[in-house]
Amino acid sequence: MHRKSKKERKRLFLITLTSIGLLTLLVGSVYNDWNQILQNRRLERELTQKYQALLDEETKLSAEITKLGDDEYLARYAKEKYMLSSEGDTIIKWH
Repeated sequence: MHRKSKKERKRLFLITLTSIGLLTLLVGSVYNDWNQILQNRRLERELTQKYQALLDEETKLSAEITKLGDDEYLARYAKEKYMLSSEGDTIIKWH
């Protein structure tokens, strides 16, 4: 059986140490990238939900704009919201 010399053992130790260091850097890099991907997916879900909520709000506001184009609706809205009245109307406040 051949016994390795000090020089060979030192070289093998340095190669092993370098390999472990590079492997550690690689694993750390992959972990950071994977973590960033997961954060981006969470952010994408949150932004998609906010976007959908804004689309729903836009639809609601568009419907309200359409309703406000109707004179009868506008008069009723002004009476209810701002307590405006026509001649002869009686305003009753409910608490």
